[in-house]
Parts: sequence; C-alpha cells; structure tokens
Amino acid sequence: MDCIFCKIAAGEIPSNVVYEDEEILCFHDLEPQAPVHVLIIPKKHFESLSSVSESPEDKELLGHLMSKVGVIAELLELENGYRLVNNCGVDGYQTVMHLHFHLLGGRRMTWPPG
Repeated sequence: MDCIFCKIAAGEIPSNVVYEDEEILCFHDLEPQAPVHVLIIPKKHFESLSSVSESPEDKELLGHLMSKVGVIAELLELENGYRLVNNCGVDGYQTVMHLHFHLLGGRRMTWPPG
C-alpha cells in the first residue's frame, strides 16, 4: 500500500510524535494551520471515516482514538480549548486518504470554519 500515513505509522517515514500506543499515533502536522496542529490517526488503514465498519473491532478502535483526544490535548497544554476536525472525502477536503483527525489549538478558533 502506498499510503503516507501507513508509512508514518510503520516508522518508515519519520514524524514528530506527540503520542503513540498500539492502535493510534499522533504527530505534528507539517503545514500547521494554528499554533498547535497535530494529526491523530489509527494505525489500521481506513480510507475515511465513511469506511469504518459497524464491526465491534472498528467501533472499539474509533472509541479508543476519541478517548485519547483529551489526553493528547492535555499533553499539548490546550487547557483553554481546541478544535477537532475530520475532513471526509474529496468534497470534505480530505487530501490524504487515510482516516485522520486534525487537533488544532493555541489560539481562539473562528466560526464558520470554511
């Protein structure tokens, strides 16, 4: 598979890691859009949020990822808040076809986002 995030998760491409466990990886975005901008990915490849199945394993993995968002935000000292974003599909501006979440913070976010 020629997926850049799978290669990062496998350690084939270096990244600035913030958090890692057996199932997920969090690393700094190379083109930050806020003072703090990290990506949180499952190590298992899913093309997008739409491709996560109803299986207990997939639900458990996604629940695990979401349960770690607060832990990661605390590591990054985002006590005043943050934004968690998932771009899904081409029209949703997903540019890497591996499920990932952007965690942004370090400044007051604006609304609407785009």
